[in-house]
Order: sequence, then C-alpha cells, then structure tokens
Amino acid sequence: MILTEPVLNETDPEVFAAIQAERLRETESLVMIASENYASRAVMEAQASVMTNKYAEGYPGARYYGGCEFVDRVERLARNRANTLFDSEHANVQPHSGSQANMAVYLSCLETGDTILGMDLSHGGHLTHGSPVSFSGKFY
Repeated sequence: MILTEPVLNETDPEVFAAIQAERLRETESLVMIASENYASRAVMEAQASVMTNKYAEGYPGARYYGGCEFVDRVERLARNRANTLFDSEHANVQPHSGSQANMAVYLSCLETGDTILGMDLSHGGHLTHGSPVSFSGKFY
C-alpha cells in the first residue's frame, strides 16, 4: 500500500461530495429504518481499514487463501466477544444478508402455513417479512 496516494476528495471529488452530503443528511435526520442503523466511529474506522483488502473465505485457521492470520485474529475476537455477550459456546460472526438471516430463522422456527406478522413495505417492512413476492409470503 502506498501511503502517499491522493485522498478521495482529490481523486474523485464527485463521490467525495456525495459522501459528505450523505453524512450531513444523517446528522440532520432521524432514520427509523431498522436496516439503516448508524455505525459508530470505531466501526466506520475498522470497515475503512486495510482489512477490506483481504479476501478471507472459510473460517479462522482453515481459509482457502494464505495471509489471513490478522483477519483470523479479528474474527476470533468477534466470536469470543459474541460468546461472552450471549453466554454461548459457539458463534458465527460472518456476515450474511438480512434476507438470508430472515430465511434461516423462518425455516428453523416455522412450519409452512404458519402466520407471521410483518409490516407493510410502505410502512418500513421488508420483502422477507411476508410480502407476496417473497418466499416468506409464499410459505407463511
């Protein structure tokens, strides 16, 4: 990594301006959409780190590519912290989409034809909360 590379406002001022405008929008608004929660400064810093450069498929100690020792360290920290938080023996902290997470819960807890309560899309609901065009609306 070259530490003297130009910063975003020099390399792409339009994208920089859009990011700044979004930052302003977030500070002047109260967004009540669950999937648009606000990341802390620490989370933003971690996500904008060199860790985003590393492809790390698999689990710590069993990745498909080399050079993952530091990613493994962070993932182990996250798993240990999740285990402590939830008083559990096992945790998987690898990200999935909200849709996949919803499907995992539905398939593990519901039977076809069960009733679930979900908000309408126009009121902040999500497609996977029972919308007729989604798997959840077809099975539950």
